[in-house]
Amino acid sequence: MIILKLGGSIITEKGAESPVVNHENMNRIANEIKEAHVKDLIIVHGAGSFGHPFASQYQIGKPLKGELDIHEKKIGFSLIQSWVKKLNGIVCDSLREHGIPAVSIQPSSFIVTRNKRIETANLDLIKDYLDNGFVPVIYGDVVLDRDESIKMAVLSGDQIINYLSKHLIPKRVVLGTDVDGVYTKNPKKHSDARLIEKVTSLSELESLDSTTNIDVTGGMIGKLQELLELASLGIESEIINAGKNNLIENSLKGNKVLGTLITMKESS
Repeated sequence: MIILKLGGSIITEKGAESPVVNHENMNRIANEIKEAHVKDLIIVHGAGSFGHPFASQYQIGKPLKGELDIHEKKIGFSLIQSWVKKLNGIVCDSLREHGIPAVSIQPSSFIVTRNKRIETANLDLIKDYLDNGFVPVIYGDVVLDRDESIKMAVLSGDQIINYLSKHLIPKRVVLGTDVDGVYTKNPKKHSDARLIEKVTSLSELESLDSTTNIDVTGGMIGKLQELLELASLGIESEIINAGKNNLIENSLKGNKVLGTLITMKESS
């Protein structure tokens, strides 16, 4: 089994003021997934411009400040849930157009968090779809939270990957982002940024500006925290640039591609 993450910055125009899909990237990636012929595949995608602006606007996950604030957040929650579901529909449509039997799995229908971390999630349906040859497609969403001070939370695709991997134990995890991997500096702002080919702990990065994107779900540091936890369990992952032709296909086939490997520290 392989779990593939498609970042919101790749499949949407993430900096757009309104939700916009990057159809060129989505269609190319769908074709690459088809050509890779992965037997057991789960796809998790980010929300990008379909979720982050609204989550920031309505301050989902921030402490509640009274009944008016609760009502406003409920409206925002409903709005975000609707938009990210629309994006998921577009992603699944693109995959199906390339012959991939994609099925939509809505996180807010089976996941509940406590203090913004997954507390319960019934994975039986995902297992059943895999057993029957489908490709489950899950996504960043808003979910109910059992912490009474917030009640609602943003659930990132990266945290979903962490939870799925701990319970389903995939052979590999691949994250397709809009950069080649983890850098010594933000590569979009610094020409002297250097790609780090392997990361085994956050302490390696303490002196580095490794955050390539700051968003409400944690940016690159958030990704690394989730992936390093998996590495400690023996599940390796790699961060690659899904914006470059054929990298997704080659990575899914098990070929070495440019990127950053997140793995356990070698014992001395």
